Amino acid sequence: MARRARLGRRTALAALGAALAAPAALRAQSWPNGPTRLIVPFAPGGTTDVMARLVADRLGPRLGHPVIAENRAGAGATIGSAIAAQAAADGQTLVMSNIASHGIAPTLHRTLRYDAMKDFVHIALVTRNPSVMVAHPGFEAQDFASVVRVAKARPDGLDFGVSGAGSSNHLLGLRVAQAAGIRLNPIFYRGAGPAMTDTIAGVVPLMFDGLPSASGHIRGGRVRAIATSGSARNPAFPDVPTFKELEVDVVSYQWFGISAPAGTPAPIVERLNTEIRAILREPEVVRRFAEIGGGIVEMTPRQYSAFVAEEIAIWAPVVRASGATVE
Repeated sequence: MARRARLGRRTALAALGAALAAPAALRAQSWPNGPTRLIVPFAPGGTTDVMARLVADRLGPRLGHPVIAENRAGAGATIGSAIAAQAAADGQTLVMSNIASHGIAPTLHRTLRYDAMKDFVHIALVTRNPSVMVAHPGFEAQDFASVVRVAKARPDGLDFGVSGAGSSNHLLGLRVAQAAGIRLNPIFYRGAGPAMTDTIAGVVPLMFDGLPSASGHIRGGRVRAIATSGSARNPAFPDVPTFKELEVDVVSYQWFGISAPAGTPAPIVERLNTEIRAILREPEVVRRFAEIGGGIVEMTPRQYSAFVAEEIAIWAPVVRASGATVE
């Protein structure tokens, strides 16, 4: 009798599991049935936006429906990320997850409207690249030694533009200042694009930006590259030194990937991962990434999820040591 009861319970549980799985399977079969939005949690013109549009333009034809990049900037990339976390888990809302929103924000923000791990399924890493300190071409300090000299000569130090409080470039600026023994004051913008506009105009003398979004301005002579944050010189800009070789012991990388609301059906996640990784292998994409200083990194959903968890753990002590917090 007991054995029969156990068998009955197992049958009931299996039936319940099948019933719960059926809607997800049906959603996966009918997906996509219209445009997919890819939320970019920064303003246009920054590295996140550049990478998002490279992927969106190629992903749409592969899915048979447009993928539309939608900028929802603010609060260090957390506003757009919160919108994505609360969206329907149907595979037609994605977000450009990044170091600010999913690596730093969990420690930086006292109250965060999402859990970077529980509220998302992390689909694929797209790129990992260094940042760069740039200067307005007319600014008196045109290399790092002169930046240090000018900063020390001014009681209030030097201002630098950055894409929002709590961004990786905000913390990078603070780390560089501390390591070099100078004062650098962050001037916050809603994204790297507006910050770069003011740097080019000379409103702020310096800026920390992702190398891919700054690359065109560097090549065009609109800003001067001072130093990059990688462990070695970037092949796209071999003449630009690293902070480390300038005896500033700081190494930092930005990263960007694609995530979706938790509960997005596994077949959709796997299909997106397959298509995104195929895009990253396209010769034109490889060439474009190399040209702008971006590093392509392929990961499975499981690997990307583990990577995000590791980044949260890595950045937590850095954020706490900086004393930076956001309410």
